[in-house]
Order: sequence, then C-alpha cells, then structure tokens
Amino acid sequence: MARLSPLMILPPAVFAGLAAMFIWGMNREDPNALPSAFQDKPAPAVALAPLGDHPSFADADLRDGRVKLVNFWASWCAPCRAEHPNLERLKAEGATILGVNYKDKPAAALGFLAELGNPYAKIGADESGRMGIDWGLYGVPETFVIDGSGKVVLRFPGPVTAQILETEIRPAMERAAAE
Repeated sequence: MARLSPLMILPPAVFAGLAAMFIWGMNREDPNALPSAFQDKPAPAVALAPLGDHPSFADADLRDGRVKLVNFWASWCAPCRAEHPNLERLKAEGATILGVNYKDKPAAALGFLAELGNPYAKIGADESGRMGIDWGLYGVPETFVIDGSGKVVLRFPGPVTAQILETEIRPAMERAAAE
C-alpha cells in the first residue's frame, strides 16, 4: 500500500479553504455595501474653496438642526450627470443639498451647473481631494445624509437613481428627521 505524501494533500486542502472563503463572502449580508467609518458619527470637517460666486458651506452648516444631503460630484463624472435630475427633483421638493465639487476644474464645474442647473443650496470645491479623503470617499458621485446635529445617517456610493432615491435616500432622510 502506497503512503500518501503531505504534498498530495496540500492542493485539495488549499482548494477547500478557498472554496469556504468564497462561499462565506457570497453569503454576506450585502456584498455591494461599502462601509462608512462615519455612519452614526459626526460628519468629518468641511474644508472647501469657493466655486465661482456660489455661497460655500462650513462645519456649522452641517449642524444647523436640519436634515441635509452632502453630494460629492464632478463635471467629468458621467454618473454625476445621470443622477443630476434626481438631485434637481429633491431640491424642488425642498431638500437641502450641499455640493462638493471634487478634483475638478472650476470652469468645467461652473459649465456643468450652467448646463444642467444647480441643485445645491451651497457649494464648494475640493480641488486637492483632501476633504474627499477625510470623508472616506471611494469616488464620485457619493451622497451623505446628515441629520440636524451633523451626524452621518447614510453614505451612498454611486449615482442617486430614482430607485435609490426611494429605497435608500428618502428613508435615511426620514430617519435623520426623526432623530
């Protein structure tokens, strides 16, 4: 009877271990969720440069007692263009949206707003991307729902579609208003 070498057992054992990790990973609660270190914590500091003659915002604007959205966007971002009508709709409904123009050329950003409209109550430029890093930004667009005390209620990465507006953003705004 031939004796099994430990090297013959190693490949099936490695395969079984990898298979177990893949199965565990696929059964996580929400595999598409990108965690936010700031969920249910105070929003990070605001550090913005002015964008044109639009009014900018600061930390105090996040803690004014009202629910608001902070939306990171850029003129070069196609998904930002796609979400823009939904932001305009929110603005028309009375939502306060604060805009952060991320790593963009001011002229291009202002052109984007002139073409599509400006859904932002206040807006500033994050020219270096430092504020984006501080907020844990993965990319643009990203939208944060902030309660009246400045706490992050929701971080949503990606464009705000009509479906996301109804299933994620509005419920988070309602939770923020109730807190």
